[in-house]
Amino acid sequence: MAADDSHQAPVQFTGHRHLTSRLLLATLTGKPVRISHIRSTSTSPGLTRHETNFIRLLDAVTNGSQIQFSMTGTTLVYRPGLITGSAEGLGASSGVIRHEIPRECARRGVSWWLVPLCILSPFSKGNVNVIFHGEGCVTSSTPSGDISADTVRTAILPLYKSFGIERNMELRILKRSCPPPQGKSAGGEVQLVFNHQVRLPKTLHLLNAGRVKKIRGVAYCIQVPKSSNERMIHEARRILNKFVPDTYIFSDASPAPLVPTTPSKARGTSKVKAAVGFGLSLVAESSTGVMYSADASSPPDGGVPPDEIGRQCAYQLLEKIAHAGCVENIAAPTMLMLMAMGSEDVGRLALGRHVLASEEVIQLARDSKAFGGSAWGFRDKGGEDQTGEVVVSVVGRGVGNVGRKVA
Repeated sequence: MAADDSHQAPVQFTGHRHLTSRLLLATLTGKPVRISHIRSTSTSPGLTRHETNFIRLLDAVTNGSQIQFSMTGTTLVYRPGLITGSAEGLGASSGVIRHEIPRECARRGVSWWLVPLCILSPFSKGNVNVIFHGEGCVTSSTPSGDISADTVRTAILPLYKSFGIERNMELRILKRSCPPPQGKSAGGEVQLVFNHQVRLPKTLHLLNAGRVKKIRGVAYCIQVPKSSNERMIHEARRILNKFVPDTYIFSDASPAPLVPTTPSKARGTSKVKAAVGFGLSLVAESSTGVMYSADASSPPDGGVPPDEIGRQCAYQLLEKIAHAGCVENIAAPTMLMLMAMGSEDVGRLALGRHVLASEEVIQLARDSKAFGGSAWGFRDKGGEDQTGEVVVSVVGRGVGNVGRKVA
């Protein structure tokens, strides 16, 4: 989207919660935003390292953005520019942006950066090709609730097909890493290639969740015996095969990435293996293309056997399916934001009550209205099955991609 007049009054918010979604809405609508009182009462006031790193990513994939911080970092003013992708971004080389995630950001998974970037990519003027790397790049799921890069690839990217966005999209996991212990490095590497830009996303009507017909997954282990994968797969299949016989889980055993150590006079600079562990990512697909996902990985300090990880992930997936609806909680913000940015028509999406009642969805509805969108409509789905689903109606803003003149 194009930046509006620089003298336009910014949309006002307070607090650090929902920072990424508000910056995304500002970038997509071209409206400036001012966020104040960011952890103003905390012993560590202001933006965290991973939040400032995300703002650096926004600056890299846009042209003309203006970013201002207060001295304490508790106030942020962001005036968005045009989304250019990786062609003219900061640090771009041969059409590829190499975005470094420092060690201080290792408590967040790389999906915390990937999912917002995927939302921006269809509206870019050019192709998007970004490589995330660094000592803070964690590709597995994390204790803070971030999903794994595998789940972004298998459960988030396929959703864009519903909006007519499906070509030349790929997420490559070049180096795997698990959450490291406190003060240690991760060293993962992930590449996102998103080369399908559109003028406007198609209007979405998704009301039938269908029945789950197959389950796919990836079990991964990093610098630990491959038998860990086999134990996770066996335990997950023991639970899931009772419900869906068509269950297949791939196995991926990887070496640990090498990260440089702090240089010393005695040894100089050397490299050590970091972020060892294992994890499991599962995705269930229904007869109508609806997807539910689950993630589990070994904790940074260890102590949890692979069998327990497989059991946790399988039960988590069954719980997601039980919540019903056509979109689960991790994908709902992506779907609703794309619906709000689409053509000026009414899109409809059936959500489970548990998903609709989440803080992220409720706040996204309020923030979308604050940026000039229409209020969302809600009604019970009804019908014979009585699943308790709610139909959310969203009117698109029709802003579209000003950098792309053809669909």
